[in-house]
Amino acid sequence: MARPSRPRAAALRYQPDPPFQDAAPRLVAKGQGLLAERILELAREHGVSITRDPDLLAALDPLDLDQLIPPELFQAVALLLAALYRANRGLSGGP
Repeated sequence: MARPSRPRAAALRYQPDPPFQDAAPRLVAKGQGLLAERILELAREHGVSITRDPDLLAALDPLDLDQLIPPELFQAVALLLAALYRANRGLSGGP
């Protein structure tokens, strides 16, 4: 019998303005099991949007914490961020 897979999560931050001035999205957290559950819990507590993308999660896995997203992941992350911005705008009643 196969063991149930452990939850996995990663968190990205993109803030092009001070005080962070990120040139690209940055990997700020990642983990599996209890750590992944805690990452998700903190995201919910702080109103951070959560999405499921196993392919992107697998691509982020080899990155080190605090590393900028490499150019080959820009398009995937941009699509994710655009979808999250649209969803958040819809929730806030924006245009």
